[in-house]
Amino acid sequence: MDKRAAAHLLDTIATYLELKGENPFKVRAFANAARAVETLPGTLEEALASGALAEARGIGPATLEVVREYAGTGRATALEELRREVPPGLLEMRRISGLGAAKVRTLHAQLRITTLAELEAAARDGRLAALSGFGEKSAQKILRGIEFLRRTSGLALAHHAARWGEEIRLAVAALPGVAGVEVAGSVRRRAEVAHDADLVAGTALAPAELGRRLQAAVPALGVAEAPGGLKLTREDGASADLYAVAPDRFAAALLWATGSAAHLERLAAHAADRGLTLGPGGLEQDGEGVRCRDEAALYAALGLPFVPPELREGGDEVARAAAGTLPRLIERDDLAGGGLVHCHSVYSDGANPIAELAAVARAAGYGYLGLTDHSAAAAYAGGLREDAVLRQHAEIEELNRGWPDFRILKGIEADILADGTLDYGAETLARFDFVIGSIHSRMDMDRATMTARVLRAMDDPHLTILGHPTGRLLLTRDPIALDLDAVLAKAVERGVAIEINGDPQRLDLDWRRCRGARDAGVMLSIGADAHSLPGLDNMDLGVAVARKGWLEKTDVLNTRNREGFLAFARSRRQT
Repeated sequence: MDKRAAAHLLDTIATYLELKGENPFKVRAFANAARAVETLPGTLEEALASGALAEARGIGPATLEVVREYAGTGRATALEELRREVPPGLLEMRRISGLGAAKVRTLHAQLRITTLAELEAAARDGRLAALSGFGEKSAQKILRGIEFLRRTSGLALAHHAARWGEEIRLAVAALPGVAGVEVAGSVRRRAEVAHDADLVAGTALAPAELGRRLQAAVPALGVAEAPGGLKLTREDGASADLYAVAPDRFAAALLWATGSAAHLERLAAHAADRGLTLGPGGLEQDGEGVRCRDEAALYAALGLPFVPPELREGGDEVARAAAGTLPRLIERDDLAGGGLVHCHSVYSDGANPIAELAAVARAAGYGYLGLTDHSAAAAYAGGLREDAVLRQHAEIEELNRGWPDFRILKGIEADILADGTLDYGAETLARFDFVIGSIHSRMDMDRATMTARVLRAMDDPHLTILGHPTGRLLLTRDPIALDLDAVLAKAVERGVAIEINGDPQRLDLDWRRCRGARDAGVMLSIGADAHSLPGLDNMDLGVAVARKGWLEKTDVLNTRNREGFLAFARSRRQT
């Protein structure tokens, strides 16, 4: 069981307790324990064995016992009891944006609603609008929330699916009789969301025997035979398909399980043009199998260079590979000497002091840290008033004196206000080395008004980077209504960079727009949007989006050294 599964378990118990109307302190204890488990260093097994979990802040005797029981048996008695007491549909309803536990309890008590279908009916027939504390606008918002929930049902965020896939990979790789195992599917292609994890194992073991060995190694895992291998499930609903193939078919099986279907279709057509046949069983010529030790050899047999999994979406990647014009995709190492930008400290809503963030960034090989706490308008996030800005800048200057090879840049994430102006006046904005401008409020503007708001902000010469430009929260909130083409055109005109936000709930700009933005002349910037030390690793997710969007090193602003990055910011102020 990984930390994510344990955290989900504790968080689910907290939600059930909240829906029951339990003591808020008890609810908070389980919610805090969920956060504590997910941010633990190392594995959950190590933390249990060493006693680190028992000593972790936010973990109490009751929550510790729940985790211990689940780790040992795959069951949680406390959760099973709550499921018997609270209709499961209430938990689904709680996932609708703006529908808190108190309102769900009201709906259950006064309208006897227990399912999404019943909630939808009440919203449509007027009963919900007539209920005290709701009204017609609430009913319409809930209907939109139900539609969004159904549209995203069964999906997981990319980093959750990737962790789950890696957990399975490690467990299977350790089994006797397994020659190799890799994560495949949309996780390997670095999609932003995934239905499940797909893996391919090279083994001579029959699926039944492979399943028995895996179940013995991981008792909490649900294991069932399925066509071609095994279906694996976890308590929180995560699932994985494990395909078991003979070791000599591993390369072809990995290719096929990675997909996408459109890429495989184009690849098979390319093979046919060369007198070859490509299918799930591998590559054939004149009815005879073509042996390929790995995917690179398989592509080579087709007369193609290796196509990175991120590009396998069925666009023109096969044609570009055949023409020898695939890009040299950006790598994580391309940021060495560049900057880790978009980070929040304890000055606003971050968990760590500036010195800690800088030390980790420096140790990771970055040349500078672009600190960007929230501006004053973001009061909900502890936004900086002007006196706090002065204190922060004094601290940064003092810290910079101790690092001749590294610098902390004075940045800010300034709210783009409703009228399109940036938070703070020009005199304060001029104090910063660079400015990220983002929308955090009034998300419901119509398309024309929202577009005008963003375009006006981009006219401000202090704006260096437009942060998370579409405002989406994956599996939680749709993007804002925005004419993105107009925004990208304005970015070229004004020399504003567009952010690829690496927060796993954002991954915004969407990879589907990155290539076109680059081709139009837009400069992209990868931001961590980190609010803690673990959040600094969001840069890896941002790099994955950039790779999936066909970007190279020179397309990304913060691959530049400090002087190059600052020169870009200064050039805006000279226009």
